[in-house]
Amino acid sequence: MDVIERMRAAIAAHGMADAETPVLLMVSGGSDSTALAYAASELAQAGDLGMLAMLHVNHHLRGEDADADAVFVSQLADALAIPLFMCDIDVAGEVARTGGNVEAVARSERYLAANEALESLCRHAGAPLSSGRIFTAHTADDRIESFYMRSIVGTGPGGFRAMRYENGPIARPLLDVGREDLRDYLRKREQSGEVCVCDAQGNLWREDATNAHTDRFRAFVRHEIVPRAKERNPQLAETLGRTMDLIADEDDFMEGLAREAAEKHLTWVCEASGYDPDWQEGFKLSPSFGQVATPVARRAITGALQRVLGADARVETAAVAGVLDAFEEGRPKSGYVTNIQGDLAVSANKRGVLVEPMSAFRARRKK
Repeated sequence: MDVIERMRAAIAAHGMADAETPVLLMVSGGSDSTALAYAASELAQAGDLGMLAMLHVNHHLRGEDADADAVFVSQLADALAIPLFMCDIDVAGEVARTGGNVEAVARSERYLAANEALESLCRHAGAPLSSGRIFTAHTADDRIESFYMRSIVGTGPGGFRAMRYENGPIARPLLDVGREDLRDYLRKREQSGEVCVCDAQGNLWREDATNAHTDRFRAFVRHEIVPRAKERNPQLAETLGRTMDLIADEDDFMEGLAREAAEKHLTWVCEASGYDPDWQEGFKLSPSFGQVATPVARRAITGALQRVLGADARVETAAVAGVLDAFEEGRPKSGYVTNIQGDLAVSANKRGVLVEPMSAFRARRKK
């Protein structure tokens, strides 16, 4: 099965998009995203996708090379007659201002730009924002790398599924395709005389030199860990892909149980009919939550804490344990109090377990 057919199969299998779906393509200019642009263009022409647009974000982290990436992507958009959103972000300046991690800040800013671009695309297409999708060029290789990265640093429940085919509006239609397959696809396009764009050096895609730096975690896994694993198992992509799919199926099942447990035993401190709760004000677990099986309870707590701490936060294992420890022998542990991630207070009495900002806890204690 070639790249186009595998991409079409993934889109159909996971219900990512159809002929009416506006699709924003995240295109950096690397081999994966360049192939995504060509392949999506082919699928749109075949009636499998709706209106397309591309987004390129210049993070200004690589000087002239970053500017050359932007030129290449602009030429690619022109060649495919796909509207282009171009965004310039001073990531280094934002890191200096906030003290954040470079890669985390770049990712956050990139997806903020993507959501704005998707909104504009959907408005132009006359489609509701909820129907739009953001396509990224993550591959089977990226999925394997994420698996090993999480193996090294640890992960929470479901983390070993590595990457989801869909996550909200974000879809990854190339997760079943290898990086080298995409590069072969680009070379074959050029050989067959199809529309192709080259950079100033005649390359079919832009190569980010920092991808070879093994002092960066993903690059270390890509160049040091994965090749050694493939020496033992040349079919690693297929084998590990099947394993992650099995994990994903079981993860989805457990997530369903966790949602049911939360619906039955969890209430939000500030919620009103017809409105979303004020997540940051915290939540309360009923005494009966103590009867929920620990693996399911752990997931329910993780989901609730994610709401309180925000989508970009990584919920710490210790924070989840701090909430779980408020129950003993299936009941709330009266008098239990602890402080967890995000300066949240966890307190328990016979009426249940309350998780709230420490400031709210202290204000109640003063009354």
